[in-house]
Amino acid sequence: MAEGLSEAERIRRLVESLLDVSVTGVRLLEGALSTRRFYRVRTSGEPDSLVARVDAPEHADRRPTDAAPEPPLEPLRRYLARQGLPVPRRYGGDPCAGIDLLEDLGSRSLEDAAKAATPEGRRLLYAEVVDLVPPLQRLPDADLPAFQRRLDADLFAFKARLFASHSLPAALGREASGAETAAVGDAFAWIAAQAAAAPARLAHRDLQSRNVLLRPDAPPGDRMVLIDLQGAFLAPPEYDLVCLLRDSYVELPWSEVEAHCARVRPELPDAPDAETFARRFDLLTLTRKGKDHARFLQAARGGDPRYLHHLPATVRALQGAAARCAGLDPRLGRLAELVARLPEIPCAP
Repeated sequence: MAEGLSEAERIRRLVESLLDVSVTGVRLLEGALSTRRFYRVRTSGEPDSLVARVDAPEHADRRPTDAAPEPPLEPLRRYLARQGLPVPRRYGGDPCAGIDLLEDLGSRSLEDAAKAATPEGRRLLYAEVVDLVPPLQRLPDADLPAFQRRLDADLFAFKARLFASHSLPAALGREASGAETAAVGDAFAWIAAQAAAAPARLAHRDLQSRNVLLRPDAPPGDRMVLIDLQGAFLAPPEYDLVCLLRDSYVELPWSEVEAHCARVRPELPDAPDAETFARRFDLLTLTRKGKDHARFLQAARGGDPRYLHHLPATVRALQGAAARCAGLDPRLGRLAELVARLPEIPCAP
């Protein structure tokens, strides 16, 4: 694309050249904890609105030192669409510039819908998304990066370092000692060993309420669309359910979490027994929410305090899982003692 043009102008030219329409507006949308950018593009033709998704180099502190960055959205999106999974339509793009032109699904997320719903309405909304997990896990292996990536020991160790660096000081009121940092690393390594022994199934990797959009005017059962797919990897069967049901943005009652898990567990391809499922669910909650807690504090210390509002729910999920896991191994007992000291509202960064 032409040098010296703004990103919005490059997108305008790309849309007009690929879709033979006139662009009437290009607006940058608010970002999340990512370097990726999104623009809403209005046109005078069909489609009259679309979203331009612009990839950007991933921050090195978002992954283990030797890990490759996330792959591009294509061809995983296309593969999932062909397998019948609900993903956005694509109108084209510029792979060299990292731009994908995608269906505009509006801005109503599962988070928005759940917070506006009655308890029964919320249960039905979540049931629709939970029901997408078994078919995702049944997908046949394909020659795609998602099937070569996995939740491994290096990634667990990376999450442990994040938690020790950013969350332990909030729990302790000071920097963590070497022994306290090692206690987190030992506990996360123990969890990594349990995960390595579990079946490995395709996971969205970030299946939380902000990454599920509701297609406008679609009927129940056909309205959920999965976005932010490029990070997919192989993980234990419980991983996506932890992301969805222990979400920091929508805090579900524990009884509701248990009901969704009990209903979907026999439908998973590996159908883990109830005890194994519950144990791995809690172990993965510790590492997933530990990472989230650390990220929220890290963002605040970097000047973005938006996510501090979600720390209380994150702490409650962590402490509940830690209490249930404390007796499994002394290393988890030590982690539970540290997690119990996390304040729901930390001191200002």
